[in-house]
Amino acid sequence: MTYETLTFHTDDDGVGTLTLDRPDALNAFSMTMAHELLDFFTGRATDDEVKAIVVTGAGRAFCAGMDLSAEGNVFGLDESLRPTAETIRAHLADPTMYPEYEDGVRDTGGKVTLAIHALAKPVIAAINGPAVGIGATMTCAMDLRLASTTARIGFVFGRLGIVPEACSSWFLPRIVGLPQALEWIYSADIFGAEEARAGGLVRSVHAPEELLPAARELARKFVVGRSPVALALAKQLVLRNAATPHPLDAHAADSLAMFHTSTGDGKEGVAAFLEKRAPKFTSRAADLPRIFPG
Repeated sequence: MTYETLTFHTDDDGVGTLTLDRPDALNAFSMTMAHELLDFFTGRATDDEVKAIVVTGAGRAFCAGMDLSAEGNVFGLDESLRPTAETIRAHLADPTMYPEYEDGVRDTGGKVTLAIHALAKPVIAAINGPAVGIGATMTCAMDLRLASTTARIGFVFGRLGIVPEACSSWFLPRIVGLPQALEWIYSADIFGAEEARAGGLVRSVHAPEELLPAARELARKFVVGRSPVALALAKQLVLRNAATPHPLDAHAADSLAMFHTSTGDGKEGVAAFLEKRAPKFTSRAADLPRIFPG
């Protein structure tokens, strides 16, 4: 698929760079961008030659938030509908119920971040400039965030009379803790890269010209010489088991994941270790065993 608002390329190690590419609009999040991001993370990103993804913005911004210049409801929602807690959950359980909710009620940013969260590969945000609103919340679904010294981040929803979206009320407290998440949301301030690092939102801060090379090198470190299946299962285990009520739930999933990897790429990994050579893993992230129920 050819995208209007995104560009993507991979290097020889399978590290892909996805660029939000509306520089004249500071990469503002439009409905077109939403649909293209969803298509990318459920389609192109799942290709086996793509091992990891670095997400950044074209020009001087990462993403300046929702494009508020669109006509009608800027969030693409159908104001004629009257959803309730019961009907939206019924739709999510069975999309054939209230099908009009798919585009008319469901948060578009949330659909994107759920796709990012589900991707069985490392995703790293390289925040190269302003990241406000959805520009900030979309990064919370990514595995790590690096920022340029020019980055400016804001969970500014309170200024617009709306609430944090893109599942950020789930992601953000898990990254930075409840008090810090609430402070940033309540204040709706725009803050710099060093405050984001001190608060635990970003891993590291870099000079502008060093940001993308650092993010790509980190991604390369994650995937070169690694088993795609073991990496994908490890991501699932950490993200899902952290929210389980008892370690026994983690033990069940760990046991299945260890069984499948040790009888697959694990054999090659052990042989390579004993023979003092680099492993040659042959698994594909697209062929993950199911280690969680449902």
